[in-house]
Amino acid sequence: MTLPHPTKKYQVVGIGNAIVDVLSRSDDSFLDHMGIEKGIMQLVERDRAEQLYGAMENRVQAPGGSVANTLAGIGKLGLRTGFVGRVRDDALGRFYAEGMERDGTDFVNPPVVGGELPTSRSMIFVSPDGERSMNTYLGISAELGPEDVSEDVAAQAEIVFLEGYLFDKPKGKDAFTRMARKCRAAGGIAGIAISDPFCVERHRDDFLRLIANEMDYVIGNEAEIRSLYQDDHLDKDLERVAAVCPLVVCTRSGDGVSVMKDGQRIDVPVTKVVPIDATGAGDQFAAGFLYGLATGADMETCARMGTVAASEVIAHMGPRPEADVKALLRREGLI
Repeated sequence: MTLPHPTKKYQVVGIGNAIVDVLSRSDDSFLDHMGIEKGIMQLVERDRAEQLYGAMENRVQAPGGSVANTLAGIGKLGLRTGFVGRVRDDALGRFYAEGMERDGTDFVNPPVVGGELPTSRSMIFVSPDGERSMNTYLGISAELGPEDVSEDVAAQAEIVFLEGYLFDKPKGKDAFTRMARKCRAAGGIAGIAISDPFCVERHRDDFLRLIANEMDYVIGNEAEIRSLYQDDHLDKDLERVAAVCPLVVCTRSGDGVSVMKDGQRIDVPVTKVVPIDATGAGDQFAAGFLYGLATGADMETCARMGTVAASEVIAHMGPRPEADVKALLRREGLI
């Protein structure tokens, strides 16, 4: 894998679900009463979304979506970023687009006028132990397809980052392929966040084909990497992914980070902390890692940058950084 020369308009462009995150604190008894399964992401229909939204107290609302959160973190670190997503021209859609721009990321597609489906939203209930229970109504975001991918934007990206959640529809897969091929043809690199083991379960063959044929890097957690091969042998699975993809990054919660680059493995430890809100930990790890990748850092430094960014975001409510992460990286001697 050859890293691109930093001469393009964007250092990182992401493509993913454009979802307004709505967060609220709740205890386990509330989750039981509302029939919410703790600690996972569930897709819900429109009626259920409206019911859960109405039950939330002291709501905190922000532009979200996994890759969008990553881009916000990268943008705050000072890199040039763009986001390919789909929102409706409604109140939430305009809020989303304006919020991304305010955070320093170009929202390259204007809100869709007259779309049948409303802007997507995710109701996130945060437990006292920091676990988040996500109930996501995909709305118009899930309709993103190749027609939403500007080849000019893809060609002007040094690094493209794809969100695995969008794999649930054929048009999402087509959008990924269009974005990755145009980026790589113009000298950039493309990679994917696996996003969720259940998403892999639904699309395992397509995931493996995409990784082997179109991707330069893959980022996932332990469960996601193992789900690619349906077993519990992480070390073997890392080697199998690394055999078809030049760079594989696996986060293992308190056990650290494993990076496989060109067949060589690097393990980076982490300091265990009790999270206030685990929302966005993986997204901000990716932000730190990709910041390192875009700025030419070695793999151990990239992984350590990711752990610093993840540690910051789990120390407060919400999926995006509040502190000056660049100052934290400087304090750790990483920049």
